[in-house]
Amino acid sequence: MTQQQALDILKTGANVFLTGEPGSGKTYTVNQYVAWLREHGVEPAITASTGIAATHIAGMTIHSWSGIGVKRWLSEEDLDHIVQKEHVARRIRKTHVLIIDEVSMLSSDTLAMVDAVCREVRRDGRPFGGMQVVLVGDFFQLPPINAASPRAAASDTLFSDETPESPFAFSGEVWRRLNPLVCYLTEQHRQEDTAFLDILSAMRRGAVTREHEELLLARRGEPAEDVPVLFPHNANVDRVNDAALAKLSGTERRFSMERTGPDVLTDALVRGCLSPESLALKEGARVMFTKNNPAAGFANGTLGVVVGFDHGAPAVETRENGTISVEPMEWAVEENGKVRAKITQLPLRLAWAITVHKSQGMSLDAAHIDLSRAFEYGQGYVALSRVRSLSGLTLAGLNQRALEVHPEILERDATFREESEAAARTFHELPEKEIAAMHERFLKAVGGSVDVLSEEAQRSAKTAREDPTKATLVLLREGKSLDDIAKARERKSSTIITHLDQLREAGHISLGDVAHLARGREADIEAAHGAFAALGTEKLAPIFAKLGGRVPYETLHLARVLFLLGENA
Repeated sequence: MTQQQALDILKTGANVFLTGEPGSGKTYTVNQYVAWLREHGVEPAITASTGIAATHIAGMTIHSWSGIGVKRWLSEEDLDHIVQKEHVARRIRKTHVLIIDEVSMLSSDTLAMVDAVCREVRRDGRPFGGMQVVLVGDFFQLPPINAASPRAAASDTLFSDETPESPFAFSGEVWRRLNPLVCYLTEQHRQEDTAFLDILSAMRRGAVTREHEELLLARRGEPAEDVPVLFPHNANVDRVNDAALAKLSGTERRFSMERTGPDVLTDALVRGCLSPESLALKEGARVMFTKNNPAAGFANGTLGVVVGFDHGAPAVETRENGTISVEPMEWAVEENGKVRAKITQLPLRLAWAITVHKSQGMSLDAAHIDLSRAFEYGQGYVALSRVRSLSGLTLAGLNQRALEVHPEILERDATFREESEAAARTFHELPEKEIAAMHERFLKAVGGSVDVLSEEAQRSAKTAREDPTKATLVLLREGKSLDDIAKARERKSSTIITHLDQLREAGHISLGDVAHLARGREADIEAAHGAFAALGTEKLAPIFAKLGGRVPYETLHLARVLFLLGENA
C-alpha cells in the first residue's frame, strides 16, 4: 500500500493498524495525517508505548496519557481511581483521534487497560469509547517486555487480556473488537542499498541464506571515529562509555544521586531510573537526557555534548535546542497524592554507546554494532535496520539469534499483508467523490471544520501547542494557585514553574503576578532567598545543600523566580 492510500483510509476515521518495514514512511504518514487533522481544527492525542518512542513523535507515553501508569492490570478500584482524576478524564473525553506509536512493544494487557479506561470515562461501550484509534508500528521490532508478575486476587474484577501464550497486542480480545484496517506500507525510503535491503527483507521472511550472512560478516571491523556503538546488553554500553570518558582531558566532575524515603521504595526508583547513581562527566562527554522536560528543551532520549560547567551545572549542547544548563530533577513514588519516596539526580547518562533497545526509531548514516551476544528475537533486525546502507555498517560480531525474528510474527505478518492488500483493493474501487464524502463526514463527526482553517487560525493553534507558557500566563493572571494551574494545564507543578522562569526571562511577568504562588511555602522561600543572597549564586544545587536538603527543588525553583523578579523590581 502507498502512503497516499493509507492517508485516504485514515481520513475516513476508520481504526487503522499502520505498519511496514523500517523506512517505508510510517512516521511520515502519521505526521501527514496529524497535519491534515490540525488544518481542519482537530487535535489528536499522540502517544507511544515507551518514553523513548514518545520523544520521537513529540508525544507522551500511552501509560501516562491514560492514567494507568506502571500497572499490569486494573481492578475495579483502580479503574474508579483513574476515572476520578479530572485531568485524565478531561483529556480522554476531548480526544477524538488516539495515535499509539511503537505498538509492537505494547502488550495485549496494556491495550486492554487503556481500552477499559477510555470506555469508562466516555461512558461508551465501543472499543476505546468510540474514538478513532491509529496503531502504528512493526511487529518485527522488539517485542513487549513480558516479565512475569503476580495477578491480583481471583475475586477482583480484572481489566486485562488473559493471553499468557502470546505477549503481542494483536493477540488479545481488544484488538479483535477494534478490528483495525491494516495499512501495510510497501514503499522504501530509508535504505539506499539494494543488497542490504534484500538482507533485511530476508530476515522478515525467515529466509536468511548463507550469502546474506557472508555479506554481513564482510562488514566486521573496528568502529570509525564518532560513530555510535550499539550493544544488546547494558554492561557493554557502560564499558565503552567509561573508556571514552577516561580518554578525555580535563577535570572529571561526579554527581551523586540523592535519596529520600524508605529503602524498598528508593531502591525500586533507582532500578527504574536511566540516570546512574553516580554520574561522571567531563567537558566533551557525549550524553543522553533521561527525563522529559519539553519546556526546558529536552526529552528522554535527547542527545548532546557537555560543553562546559555553569556554576557546577553541566551545560549540554543539543542539536535542536542549543545549549541547556542542566539542573537535577526528581523521580518520585506518590500515594494518595503524597510523595512517599524520591530520588534526585541530573537527568543525564553517558552516550558514546547505547543499547539496541534505545536505538529503536533512529535512522543512522553509520553505526558500529555488536550482535555477538544478541539474546532477543528482533534485536538484530532492529539494530541493522537503523543503518541506511551496508557501507555505513561495521560489525563487532554476529550470532545466530541476531538473524532471527519471532516465529509468531512471521506467520501473522503474512495475514497483515493479505488484509492490507484487500483494503487497498476496496478503496481503489471507490469513486473519488465517495472517498471525499467519507472524509467530510468524519470531520463533521469529530467537530472539525470541513474547510481548511485560515492561516491565522492555524498559526494560533500551533502557537498554543508550541508555546505552552502563554496558556500558563493567562491562568497566572487570573490569580490561580500553582496547583490549580498545573491541574488546568495537565502538567506537573515543576513544569509550570519552568514556564514562570521562561516568562520572567522574556519580561512578561512581574513580582506582583507571581507573589500569590508563595502562599503555604513562605518559610521555605524566605530561607531560600537568604541562601541565594548569602552564596551569591542562582544555581539550585548549592542552595539545596546549604539548606540541608529539607527544601524540595520545586520550591527552590519557585523561590529563585521570586528572588530574581524581586531584584529587578
